[in-house]
Amino acid sequence: MATNLTPQYHEAEEEYRKAQTPEEKLACLKKMFALVPKHKASEKLQADLKTKMAELKDEIEHAKKHPKKVGVSYKFPKQGAGQYVIVGAPNVGKSRLLTRLTRAAPEVAPYPFTTREPYAGMMDWQDTKVQLIDTPPITADFLEPYVSSIVRAADAAILMLDLGDDDGPFAAETVLDRLAQVKTMLVGTKPAEQEDHSIQYVSTLLVANKIDVDGAGDRLEIIREMFGESPATAVAGERKYPLHVIAAEHGTGLEDLRNALYGFLNVIRVYTKQPGKPADMTSPFTCPVGSTVAQMAVLVHRDFEEKLKSARIWGTGVHDGQTVGREHVLHDRDVVELHV
Repeated sequence: MATNLTPQYHEAEEEYRKAQTPEEKLACLKKMFALVPKHKASEKLQADLKTKMAELKDEIEHAKKHPKKVGVSYKFPKQGAGQYVIVGAPNVGKSRLLTRLTRAAPEVAPYPFTTREPYAGMMDWQDTKVQLIDTPPITADFLEPYVSSIVRAADAAILMLDLGDDDGPFAAETVLDRLAQVKTMLVGTKPAEQEDHSIQYVSTLLVANKIDVDGAGDRLEIIREMFGESPATAVAGERKYPLHVIAAEHGTGLEDLRNALYGFLNVIRVYTKQPGKPADMTSPFTCPVGSTVAQMAVLVHRDFEEKLKSARIWGTGVHDGQTVGREHVLHDRDVVELHV
């Protein structure tokens, strides 16, 4: 018998996978439990959720009674249309990419381990922004403990590698292996289902930097063989990625990459207006492709999820100003007038 889990449950489940603290995980589990349909087919799922909640409550209580020193940690509240984390081996050009795509100014130098702490910047894309986070390099012997937490919480990742180094492809493999050791899997296509929910799959773009150096073309062919795969033929969960080739130092390929970064997020822009007033076309809300009016309304105000009665839409597939219900599916650049 099917449990018939709702889209809201799956959203809460995704939040649980990205949660970084026991308190955040417990809050997500409570939300998931509240959203589970209460019938015989879901009894095992309800029991599993109760067990996980009890274990987390014990963990939180134990931590209160036995506090211990913890290492450095960083949290980056999401801003804009989505959040990318940039990862890679030493000296692949992560910080240079950040400075080229955003107004951020991390230290950039031609020697390894220049980046010693994460650094965030906002990339402009048309009338919205995308958040990029540079992170310290990853090697077989070095992975800052907090980096995996930042990666797991991000909407997507950029895996950078160096076309100027014969070992570049293998250094990228090392990055993937080190993150996999902490159950963080960078993939081009996420699997539709997974058995081990402690593993976080993170959608990833592969960015090959320094195409302008000698020998880069030959190394690029090796990279295509190892990692490159078109999204249409990629297999979920495998180490095959959409590939973008750039020279960050000189700006080659950056405009195409900028467009790809926004498109890979798979989101739409929705604009709002108040009755009798012009639409605000300067600050769109962004939500996943396929979102409904009700799901978008929560972004405007959390109370609107219950209070929303209808909406008027100007945009794709409707007459201008057409009244629609809560479950109407929105499209990019729709204008919405909410009625509560």
